[in-house]
Amino acid sequence: MGRGPSIEARKNAVDAQRGKIFTKIIREIGVAARGGGGDPSGNPRLRAAVDKALSVNMSKDVIERAIKKATGELEGVVYEEIRYEGYAPGGVAVIVDCLTDNKVRTVADVRHAFGKFGGNLGTDGSVSFMFKKVGVLSFASGADEDKVTELAIEAGADDVVVYDDGAIDVVTAPDAFAGVKSAMDAAGLSADIAEVTMRADNDIAVAGETAQQVVKLLRWLEDMDDVQNVYSNADLDEGAYA
Repeated sequence: MGRGPSIEARKNAVDAQRGKIFTKIIREIGVAARGGGGDPSGNPRLRAAVDKALSVNMSKDVIERAIKKATGELEGVVYEEIRYEGYAPGGVAVIVDCLTDNKVRTVADVRHAFGKFGGNLGTDGSVSFMFKKVGVLSFASGADEDKVTELAIEAGADDVVVYDDGAIDVVTAPDAFAGVKSAMDAAGLSADIAEVTMRADNDIAVAGETAQQVVKLLRWLEDMDDVQNVYSNADLDEGAYA
């Protein structure tokens, strides 16, 4: 019987993944602070980034240093926001949001990823029209459906979606997200996941080898240092993750 990776190897893998998450969040904090100021109370995008940082146990010192670098109090690298759009196998639309200090490197890496897994990089606007920017607060099954629904609507949410397994999504307009989240938190209903994201108007079902290729592409993109977020309209069957 084969042996799995050692405890040290597993720990190193976890540490590496944690490092990638920290890097992405620090870049987001920097761009948010540079664009809207270093005070989270007056900068919703920065507040969301700081909340995400705290949720993964990033220290306040690291957060403050990232903000100071962005606002010029400390020397730091300037990152640029770039969005790439394209298609994965099966006609699946993909949006890739990046923060980079080297556009030439990033576009080459993204193009290579699409080509490697049978997709193709498109032009600006080629797929983004299929998506809407929304705020989403996701609650795991077991949350009080009536209480979540009542509070969400009262706080200004656009929709509440209850799934077959009991999980709940509260959907908001992007500019209403912070207010709805604050109201839910104040009522003791903290979401398991809370983010402003892109959601497709309609999903495309893919299965078999096509679905597996889509998953490989999405994972490859998500693992790239310059990539912050990856969105797609893929409706994948369970076998795609095998």
